[in-house]
Amino acid sequence: MKREVNVEWVDGIEFSADSDGHHIVIDGPPESGGNNKGVRPKPLMLMALAGCTGMDVVSILKKMKVNFEGLSIKVEGEMEEEPPKAFLSMHIVYTFKGKDLPVDKLEKAILLSKEKYCGVSATLQKAIPITYEIKTTED
Repeated sequence: MKREVNVEWVDGIEFSADSDGHHIVIDGPPESGGNNKGVRPKPLMLMALAGCTGMDVVSILKKMKVNFEGLSIKVEGEMEEEPPKAFLSMHIVYTFKGKDLPVDKLEKAILLSKEKYCGVSATLQKAIPITYEIKTTED
């Protein structure tokens, strides 16, 4: 099995990226030669992790018949101070919205994503530690 994306240079340090008919712009700030028209590459990695685990968790919770009103996922990446400023670790904060949420099922869905389903997490965990926490809110 293979995945493929196509990335084309536009101007400065701006690139246009396409995957399965979906388009994003990758760019940098003016001080780096960019025009600030798109997402930076390292935040894209954090977004990929959040999106991958989020899709898994929502799907798993629906199968478990857990009713929740919302889910917000924040991913924080700790990086080296010097170039290449690689990620040293990542921390995921899952904030679920709903009443009387079964935390044990939320935890199980997250663990299944982390340990079995999320390919982004599986890939990154080979290089750096990924931790998580669960928050719940009724509003």
